[in-house]
Amino acid sequence: MAQSSTQHVFDLSISDVDRGVYENLVLKVARHPSESEAYLVTRVLAFALEHTEGLAFTQGLSVTEEPALWVRDLTGQLLAWIEVGTPDAARLHKASKGCGRVVVYCHKELHVYLKNLGGQKVHAPERVTIVGLERRFVEAVAAKVERRSTMAVSVNEGELYVDIGGESFSTTPSRQGLLG
Repeated sequence: MAQSSTQHVFDLSISDVDRGVYENLVLKVARHPSESEAYLVTRVLAFALEHTEGLAFTQGLSVTEEPALWVRDLTGQLLAWIEVGTPDAARLHKASKGCGRVVVYCHKELHVYLKNLGGQKVHAPERVTIVGLERRFVEAVAAKVERRSTMAVSVNEGELYVDIGGESFSTTPSRQGLLG
């Protein structure tokens, strides 16, 4: 019998000074049985860092043709394709052909991922942004996640702060285009 997903609820407070985004949300996030805690946390952080009208979680790992998140306008047109992890060049190629903005939130070894992508063909690589989150930071936050968690995500001058489980963590995400 197949395992079912686990429901996580995040009382999420977003204070992104850099983008002028301030929200308090309750996110219900299904965690696929094969999904690591680090991947779950990276999805939630990507949601907070990309928060805008039309942003939604997809069916994710359950449907391989969808990213972790996407942004659609009111007509349903795809505006942004947001991946988590280390999608291959073929997936980025397809994503950048389908919309004007592709973002990858990488919670693994960024230099290894970029090296693996090097020299491979990606349509409109200027549309692709890679955001590197330090593995230790993501793992520390993940260790505090419970089935119901209160998380405050703040961004100020490029620095990312997360308060969860009575502890505070910070990192400076690296942002770069696919072209370097």
